[in-house]
Formats: sequence, structure tokens, C-alpha cells
Amino acid sequence: MPRCPNPDSTSKLNHYTVMKFRDKLDNLSISDYQGLSSPGLTCYLNSVLQVLFMTEEFREAVKRDWSKSPTATIDFHLGELFHALEGDVAKTHNIIKALGIKDVFEQRDAAEYFEKILCRTNPNASEIFKGELNHKTTCLNCKMTNDSTNFFWVLPLSMGDSKSRSYSVLKGWSSFFQAQRVSKDNQMFCSGCNQKHDADIEYEMIHCPDVLTLLLKRFSFDYQQNRYVKLHCRVDVAQTLEVKNCRYDLYAVVHHFGDLMGGHYTADVKSFETGNWYCFNDNTVKCINEVYVKSGQNQIRSSTAYLLMYKMGKFEII
Repeated sequence: MPRCPNPDSTSKLNHYTVMKFRDKLDNLSISDYQGLSSPGLTCYLNSVLQVLFMTEEFREAVKRDWSKSPTATIDFHLGELFHALEGDVAKTHNIIKALGIKDVFEQRDAAEYFEKILCRTNPNASEIFKGELNHKTTCLNCKMTNDSTNFFWVLPLSMGDSKSRSYSVLKGWSSFFQAQRVSKDNQMFCSGCNQKHDADIEYEMIHCPDVLTLLLKRFSFDYQQNRYVKLHCRVDVAQTLEVKNCRYDLYAVVHHFGDLMGGHYTADVKSFETGNWYCFNDNTVKCINEVYVKSGQNQIRSSTAYLLMYKMGKFEII
């Protein structure tokens, strides 16, 4: 005759099973999007690829021209990757090959590969990231001015020295467009005076890109230590920026964790499809609305933010 189980032991077993199941549910990442499966240490590439995929105009332009692109081009492989991402976890080996990456275990810079991809992509897709600046130099001796224009994919914002404990993107953005005086050893040559003089240098935005990308210069040369160092200071990331009567809204942040010797990249992106924020960490994706959706706050504090992407708002500032 079978023995009846001890009620106390059964209860304990059931409680243990339930708690274990709850822990699994709590750690389960449910997302509307897929991650990237890639070899080696190519998180720098994964992060920017996910940002590009989650940029509506870029994704649609790539998909539109995909069938017309030669199979050896970056455009074809981007289209192939984006198509795969709409179904399941996608692989990046063809993109890695197209970009000429030989050693997948060598750590590289996300900003560098963001620009490399845009330079090789069909202008129909990449032009939304392209802006234009006027560089104006004024000689303080003869008042002669010299103007030159250059396009950009990314605008770098200086974060000061390694002793800085905090940094404001709003202040850095404002400072970028303020006139900077160069003097002493940094004097500029003036063709009017035919010699070097103190000068004022100023930038003006001629063409505002649809997507504005800012690079926080966390890596700088420390002359006291005689080596490059990473600035780990906290950054107040503005969720909106203004320039030339336009408003820009933050929609993506590429993070860098670690230091120069070793690190890891992830990307936080706001979906144009769901309105939710997601963290893309290689092959895993999870919703992170609690980090960015805070009523009444225009700034997010981060000690790891590296690349910031802003979309031009639909309404002009009056």
C-alpha cells in the first residue's frame, strides 16, 4: 500500500518550486525586438547597428534600396540584417566582413564604426545624419574673417579634464557655439596681416541634420600621467536641445562601460513603433522605460553615456 506524502514536506517542496519559478519569471526579458549574435568582442558594432535599425528613416531607406544594392556593398548587408532583425536574433558576420574587421577580439570605438558605416552607405539613407557647420575665424588685429564649411556625422563635445566630477550636455552644447579665443602658442596665421595673431574661432550650424549625433569626449590625454585616460564623471544628458529655431529630442544613447584597457558597449533606444525605451545588450533586449520616462525631468544622469542621438522635433521653437 503506497504511503501518503508528508503534508509538511510537500508544502515546502511546492513553495520552493513556486519561488524558483517566480525568480525565473522576474529575470525573463520579454521584448518587442531582437538582439544580435556576433563573434568576439564586437559590442561596439552591435550598439550602433541597433541604433541604425531603430532609426525609422534610415531603416526604411535601407529596406527600400536593398533589392537594388550589389551584394558586396554595405547597403545590401544592412538590408539583410534589418530583415533578419524583424524576425529573430540576427548575425553580424557579413557586416563584419564588409567593414574589413579582421580581429573580432580587438576592442574598437563605436563612434568610429558609426561614421564608417554612414560613409559607405547610400546617401538616401545616411543623409539624415549629415549636418553642415561654418567655421569662422576672425583676426583680432585686422578684423579680417575667414569662413570655411564642413559637413559632419558627429559633433564632439569636450568634457574638460580628468578631475571633472560632473558635466552638463546643455552647457557643453551652448559652449560649442560660443566664440573661443586662441592666443600665445595657439595664434592663427592671418593672410591679411601675413603673420600670426590672436583670433576668435566660432562655429555656426548651416544645415541641421534630421538626426543630431553628439560624441562625449570621455577619452582624453592626461599630460600629468602622460597617457590617455577615460573620464568617468557623471553626465546630465538633456532630453531636448535647441539650435537654429529647431528642437531636438533624445532617442538613443550608446553607453561605454569600463576603461581604455577593456570595456563594453550597449545602446538604449526609444522605439518609434511602441514609444518605449529598450536596452540593446548584444543578444539580449529589455524594456527600460523606468530609466527615461520621468515626468517633469528634462535630464537623465549617466556616468557611462558616450554617444547621444537626437531627432529633430516636428515643431519649430517660436
